[in-house]
Amino acid sequence: MTSPSPAPASSAGGTAFPHPVSIDLIAALRRALQALPQPPGRFAVAVSGGADSAMLALHAAAVARELGAGVVLLHVHHGLQAAADGWRDQVQALAGLLGLPLRQARVEVDAAGGKGIEAAARDARYAALARLAHEEGIGLVLLAHHRNDQAETVLLRLLRGTGLAGMAAMAPLTSRDGLAYLRPWLEQDRETILQAARQFADASGWQPVQDPTNADPRYTRAALRELLAPALDARWPGWRGIVARHARHMAEAGEILDEVAREDFAALEPDVDGVSFSLAAWRQLSPARQVHVLRHWLERNGARMPTEARMNDLLRQLRGLHSLGHDRQLRVEQAGHVVRCHRGRVWIEPRPAPAP
Repeated sequence: MTSPSPAPASSAGGTAFPHPVSIDLIAALRRALQALPQPPGRFAVAVSGGADSAMLALHAAAVARELGAGVVLLHVHHGLQAAADGWRDQVQALAGLLGLPLRQARVEVDAAGGKGIEAAARDARYAALARLAHEEGIGLVLLAHHRNDQAETVLLRLLRGTGLAGMAAMAPLTSRDGLAYLRPWLEQDRETILQAARQFADASGWQPVQDPTNADPRYTRAALRELLAPALDARWPGWRGIVARHARHMAEAGEILDEVAREDFAALEPDVDGVSFSLAAWRQLSPARQVHVLRHWLERNGARMPTEARMNDLLRQLRGLHSLGHDRQLRVEQAGHVVRCHRGRVWIEPRPAPAP
């Protein structure tokens, strides 16, 4: 629920924060930062100029004063919208209001790379954020994803046929490109954030930007938000909280299965590097655990997960091998790697580069 009214935040020295803030959002951010293994001396906030990231910047500025930490705003200009220069100007104005330093990067999005425009823009954004953070000597970046985003992510992944790990959706703390990304508001409803944005706009005159693609059903996430979410809202008003809770349960189940996979793999007589394991020992596992430990093995060796059809083919071949695994004909290629079997052991190795 949204706090009935904004409350001033105070720094460690007792000086009131000069902008209205939400009690709920402040508390959630404070908990997330204090739960980190080591309190950050400096951290960054990724800011697009929209209400969500702007409010994260506002509340991060308030909490940082309490903790005596430094905050840097990071903005990535994609150049995909005619209004993008205006968004950059709004972010600059926000940084000035909050008295925070701002670092910016402009990127070129490879729309023809086969990923789709949304995925390509996301990859370009993360690469730019990593570059800016590393240049600042910062190892922690805050992202403004909230419960509504989490619920949408779960539905999108379900519709794409993702596995258990994908159904866990976004984790509160993740690592990428040598950085830690913290999402402190995954349990917060977006209405709480929008109310804080309205309060801030009334007090300061600053308005968040509006990205038209967020309501354009030609884009996958926007289609879910504009076409499917209203029907769910009408029939199941609390669906976002239910789906987000489902994501937490999937994350917990995934952790348990990861423990099982590590224990199973340790019993397969792996070599020191984990590149090979005993075929006979693997065959002692139940079919479901055979699949799961194979996925664990592929992942730890940096191989991409195979499709269901390719995994079934690999399983069929491994289960059909001579018990001593002398079949030198087994050779399964998987996205830059090769799986083979020799002398009773299953091996994985990078696929040799083609001869020039």
